Amino acid sequence: MAVQFREQRVGVFVDVQNMYYSAKNLYNAKVNFAQILKEAARGRSLIRAIAYVIKADVKEEQNFFDALEKIGFEVKAKDLQVFAGGAKKGDWDIGLAMDTIELAPKLDTIVIVSGDGDYVPLVHHLRHALGCRIEIIAFGKSSSSLLRQECDLFVDIDSDKRRFLIFR
Repeated sequence: MAVQFREQRVGVFVDVQNMYYSAKNLYNAKVNFAQILKEAARGRSLIRAIAYVIKADVKEEQNFFDALEKIGFEVKAKDLQVFAGGAKKGDWDIGLAMDTIELAPKLDTIVIVSGDGDYVPLVHHLRHALGCRIEIIAFGKSSSSLLRQECDLFVDIDSDKRRFLIFR
């Protein structure tokens, strides 16, 4: 276990789409975001917790967004883009990256909840240029191995499915 202190100022940044689809595809389950937040903070000083979501005009989504806020997340939402050919795109990679870089001076530890390998250069920059400790919480089975190598601590959701997932 890596060194951590109660005085550490922690920011948690959740790529909700990445987590949602990983849980659905790997386990046909839903992510327990309350347990994710609890694990991310681990008794330290939680400064910000931001969940990045895509609005797809689905009936239940507002209830989900409200539930995230109730748990303690600040919810940032953007609309799903639908292109002329019918292709759909919705991601927050750049938004999440900008927020972590902007907030890094106020944080000791940045927790990114995603296994997306696109975050490898960001993690490298946050650690080496900005001096933050980086923790990743994600599904080991579907996480980028480079991302796992680049962070200070990797928490594998697969290793404690009962805690981190909600099975229907």
